Formats: sequence, C-alpha cells, structure tokens
Amino acid sequence: MVFEKVCNILSEQFGVDAGSLNMDTAFIEDLGADSLDVVELMMSIEEEFDVGEISEEEAASMKTIGDLVRRIGDDD
Repeated sequence: MVFEKVCNILSEQFGVDAGSLNMDTAFIEDLGADSLDVVELMMSIEEEFDVGEISEEEAASMKTIGDLVRRIGDDD
C-alpha cells in the first residue's frame, strides 16, 4: 500500500509509469531528480502520509524508493 502510493506520487512528479518503478529505483540516477525535486517529493510524502517533517539530512540519506518506503513505515 505505501509502496503503491509512493510510486503514484513519483509517477505524477517525474512523468514516469508507476509500474516501471521498484524498491531499488534511485531518485537521482534513475529518475534524474535534482535537489529541488527531492524537496518537492518530501513535501508530498509528508502531506500524503502525515509523517511529520523529513529533515534535509534525512532526505539526503534516502537514495531509493525502498529507503523512502522504509522511512514511512517507521511511523506506522
């Protein structure tokens, strides 16, 4: 459920097919995200999942969809 929602957000933000994403998809290398994209993504995730603020340091440490899904899962 969390993975699917994250993929849908990424699909909208990056214009990619949600079905082409997996837990190992990297934001920068695979999706071409820059620092502004990552900030926007974190804001979308914070709003969608009500996980509180994700710090810049924490966001920078998340490289893949799996990293992000695990972070969201920590607050469930």
